[in-house]
Amino acid sequence: MAIVAALDEIPRPFWLALMVLGFIFFWPLGLLILAYLLWSGRMACWRHAAPAWQGGNWQGYGWQGRSERPSGGGWCGPRRRGAASGNTAFDEYRAETLRRLEDEEREFRSFLDRLRRARDKAEFDQFLAERRNASGPPPQPQE
Repeated sequence: MAIVAALDEIPRPFWLALMVLGFIFFWPLGLLILAYLLWSGRMACWRHAAPAWQGGNWQGYGWQGRSERPSGGGWCGPRRRGAASGNTAFDEYRAETLRRLEDEEREFRSFLDRLRRARDKAEFDQFLAERRNASGPPPQPQE
């Protein structure tokens, strides 16, 4: 029992490094460590149900209505954003806040795009003005 409790204290990155080294030096040892990691639940991805592709969007992440799979998250894929807390007032507040933040992010990105376009246009206009001034008057055609 004490050995199992001591094994539970070892962090996952150490286990993964140990498993890789086990496969490199003696493959049955690496296979044994992998079996332990899966059996003990240290590979947390195996404990969670994967989201399902239904009706053109990924269900199970709170991203309904979007056709692309959300990005971000960790080893197990994207983190769930739509998990209910059990308090409907809080869930409504959170949903409204997230909608507001997404709208603000969209507006800010739009502002940055307009700012980039204006800066690019100013730089291009400056380039054209410098080019016109540097070349002097256009040459007169020879007759």
